[in-house]
Amino acid sequence: MSSGANQLDQLKQYTTVVADTGDFESMREFEPQDATTNPSLILAASGQPQYEYLIDQAIEEHASKSMSDSERVASIINRVLILFGKEILKIVPGRVSTEVDASLSFDTKGTIDLAHHLIDLYKQEGIERDRILIKIASTWEGIKAAEQLEKEGIHCNLTLLFSLSQAVACAEANVQLISPFVGRIYDWFKASTGQEYTGADDPGVQSVQQIYNYYKKFGYKTEVMGASFRNVGQITELAGCDLLTISPKLLAELAGSTDPIEKKLDESAAASSDIERLELDEKTFRFLFNEDAMATEKTAEGIRKFAADMRKLEKLIADKAQAAV
Repeated sequence: MSSGANQLDQLKQYTTVVADTGDFESMREFEPQDATTNPSLILAASGQPQYEYLIDQAIEEHASKSMSDSERVASIINRVLILFGKEILKIVPGRVSTEVDASLSFDTKGTIDLAHHLIDLYKQEGIERDRILIKIASTWEGIKAAEQLEKEGIHCNLTLLFSLSQAVACAEANVQLISPFVGRIYDWFKASTGQEYTGADDPGVQSVQQIYNYYKKFGYKTEVMGASFRNVGQITELAGCDLLTISPKLLAELAGSTDPIEKKLDESAAASSDIERLELDEKTFRFLFNEDAMATEKTAEGIRKFAADMRKLEKLIADKAQAAV
């Protein structure tokens, strides 16, 4: 690829670029194919004046509905998620990921029920399920929920994924897409060892490379979308990955550089890798996951953070709804 093109345009030749944000203006500027959101991103966007109208709209729509305060807040939250998703889909040509409440991460039925509800809400807006990915934490219960949803034609994005065992379980469940968290893996190893990691030595990069090679070698159709990046170097080392979801700050850095990018991940090269097939049932999954301190700690931490941000979003909406009375 000629160094005349900026790095973002170069990257788009090898990888589908996804915006990791709830900021519509960033999406318009960088023209990603898809967009992902989570409770933290929606909470951040909701606090910005230019997005208050979405919160206000959801609250106004529920003003005359007869329901308890807790039911009203939950219903408004779901409406806010759909309103954000709807606006995002006016900008991106592909899909938007909408996340279920992290408090359901160990509740298979609860996850399925909420996914059905979100899909129904999107359908009421004229948005078909093929443009939606239901975002679910990569717990055993979350993976089982996604397996059932995929059988129904509801596609899923399995997030908070930090290990090969999680990735293999997702592939066996025929999940549409996974989001391994490069930056959070890097954070854990840096904190544990006191070392700085760059380029191909980055353990987060290595984790995604391993998962990508495994999927391509054994013919799984599940898409790999690297996520949670800390720097541009992590992104360029994964050029060739199916998708990469990138924050506006790092999208801007890529757009501002013309340094050449080489394709680092390749499906044909993955076929010759020496990685061995992993046989998983629930007991094996739980044991292997438990053996991986980084994966267990970062998954639990991520669920706690997303759940806490959802509670903050609920409080913000409850306060605004009360003020509107």
